[in-house]
Amino acid sequence: MTQERLWQILDPLWADPRILSALFCGSAAAIVLLKRLGHRRIQQKMEEARRARDLALERMEKAARRFKQENPDTQTAHILSLTMVELAEKLKEGSLSPESVLYSYMGKALEVNREVNCVIDFIHGCEDQLQKLKKQKEKGLLYGIPVSIKDHIDCKGHISSGGLVKFLGQVKEEDSVIVQVLKSQGAIPFVKTNIPQTMINYDCSNLIFGQTLNPLNHQKTSGGSSGGEGALIAGGGSLLGIGSDVAGSIRLPSSFCGLCGLKPTGFRISKLGVISPITGMSSVIGMLGPMARDVDSLALCMKALLCEEMFRLDPTVPPIPFNEEVYTSSKPLRIGYYEEDGYFQPSPSMKRAVQQTRKLLQEAGHTIIPFEPPKINYMVDELFTRGIFSDGAAHLVDSCKGDIVDPNLKSQFNTYRLPAFVKRILAIILKPIYPRIARDLSALCGVGSAKNLWDQHAAVAVYRTEFIAKWRKQKLDVILCPVLGPAFNHGYAGKLFAATSYTNLYNVLNFPAGVVPVSTVTRADEEELKHYQGYYGDPWDKRLKEAVEGAVGLPVAVQCVALPWQEELCLRFMKEVENLSRGIRRNA
Repeated sequence: MTQERLWQILDPLWADPRILSALFCGSAAAIVLLKRLGHRRIQQKMEEARRARDLALERMEKAARRFKQENPDTQTAHILSLTMVELAEKLKEGSLSPESVLYSYMGKALEVNREVNCVIDFIHGCEDQLQKLKKQKEKGLLYGIPVSIKDHIDCKGHISSGGLVKFLGQVKEEDSVIVQVLKSQGAIPFVKTNIPQTMINYDCSNLIFGQTLNPLNHQKTSGGSSGGEGALIAGGGSLLGIGSDVAGSIRLPSSFCGLCGLKPTGFRISKLGVISPITGMSSVIGMLGPMARDVDSLALCMKALLCEEMFRLDPTVPPIPFNEEVYTSSKPLRIGYYEEDGYFQPSPSMKRAVQQTRKLLQEAGHTIIPFEPPKINYMVDELFTRGIFSDGAAHLVDSCKGDIVDPNLKSQFNTYRLPAFVKRILAIILKPIYPRIARDLSALCGVGSAKNLWDQHAAVAVYRTEFIAKWRKQKLDVILCPVLGPAFNHGYAGKLFAATSYTNLYNVLNFPAGVVPVSTVTRADEEELKHYQGYYGDPWDKRLKEAVEGAVGLPVAVQCVALPWQEELCLRFMKEVENLSRGIRRNA
């Protein structure tokens, strides 16, 4: 049939409004039906994933119960009370068995999970790993230590969901490099933990596995994106966890849950076998790292990971073993410090934590020097936000196609998916009223071209050089500064992604940075919060005040920073802070 003949047939139809109406209604109905069918398929996939999780946890519970029945004399309370270093020593000398430790932690993890919903899978291969340990002649540095693993890190025989439906059903055939190295050192990965949808959020909620609560206060988030790790360790269900960090995702849950966490220099630990919704983004450096209850546990983990096995499995990792001499040094340090960054006014407890820690360090004989990080507004907007979303957030938006957006991410996500021209128009309109929000919207447009991306990478390098020059001029060893906290009320993290300025700076710079709890929120802090105005008086400042309200008694942390490849010095500084702040934490 010719095109002309086709139009002759169709032409009378277009003239009849009843036919047009029927076509329109039919098309609309078809779209609605397809959308409903799509949502039903999504719901089915999520229900299947939840059923698989429930079955895995039932299997875990049966195994823990069976061991308890067969070994009624196991000193579970004693095992759970030991630090990781103490436990490692007892396991190595044989006064405790790996079985008693693993099943004690399995039972405790189940208990914590029932309370706060932080575990999304039981790594059933842990029982096989237990049997392998009996046959090994050499006991690794982490012999018999149970380890929890963040959802998106591959474990053989399990999915890495990323909190997204698109990854469900993709069972991994191999362990990630970091899991292989942990096993080679005698560790026993035993559970996977919850994350926020897409992981570009520091809440901990997705529609597949639900919301994770803060074990210290259920009205608060555990933080994210390593929030399942934070909740499980803080609740006592794990000694050591592996998280990841591209804007503070190890450090923020550590801050919110009262833990120690380390973001190493990029590429010091292998990232092979880790999924991401923004694969290919290289403007801002993401990293895997450990989370634990104390600094010595982090150091032991880093010492175990930085071994020949990791360097063999991933030749792109620089073969730099852990420097024990630096970590155990007692030489006085030259410490730069700042109490605020000029982008987000710190909460009263954040600022007080730095002030108290600075005073303790000075009294202990360290040299304390004021330091002002250069051009923080420029760093946040042009280097971090425009860098991490250099594609205008296209990859992130694409990752949610065929999914339902979690309510905790919706505010953030709706902004990302606006067309670039709409973001630019809104930025122009908002600039006179809310300049910070306007700059953020402009940055979310991305870079626009390959040339601009190269220019953006060059700008990061220039900024890093300028920062290091200032550091060198003041002859600093390390820096002490705030970390966002205390723990947020539910629903606020997704509306305040830009509040990560205190942590995302060190992803842009690619410096190692760690978090140490030093105090708790006081009633005086809460009273002072009533007068919090922020730097801009915009909706973000108002939200931050609301986000941290009602936190009396919750942990407050500080951030410790060193130059690239100096994880050992960073940890040594963290250890000093931890030791000096113990008296404050006991008396708080």
